[in-house]
Amino acid sequence: MDYNLELEFQKLTKRLNEQFDADLDVQAILFLIGVQELGQGYDNFSKREKTELMHVAVCTLLEPYGHYKFIGKDGENWPHFEKVEDLPHLDERQQQHLMKEAILDYFKAEQYEF
Repeated sequence: MDYNLELEFQKLTKRLNEQFDADLDVQAILFLIGVQELGQGYDNFSKREKTELMHVAVCTLLEPYGHYKFIGKDGENWPHFEKVEDLPHLDERQQQHLMKEAILDYFKAEQYEF
């Protein structure tokens, strides 16, 4: 476990929890990133749309790592990506580490103070 990454991620989640008055986990943060990337603000999304928002978030987060490429937005302004390369096989702990690292990178790039 990367101790510094965990500390930094805890700082981020603490700040987000205060901002949204909630107890957010990685999945909830992915949803927030998806909503942000869609750019239409919060709405009453269907279950399918919520899943797609999380997919948008994962693609957005993994794009800088070279796994996805943004190809544009559709008529409803939904972002679309194409897979550039497969992720290596990762166990659950490694997946969580990668997502936390990518989430931190995203918020830093957005200049979010935490």
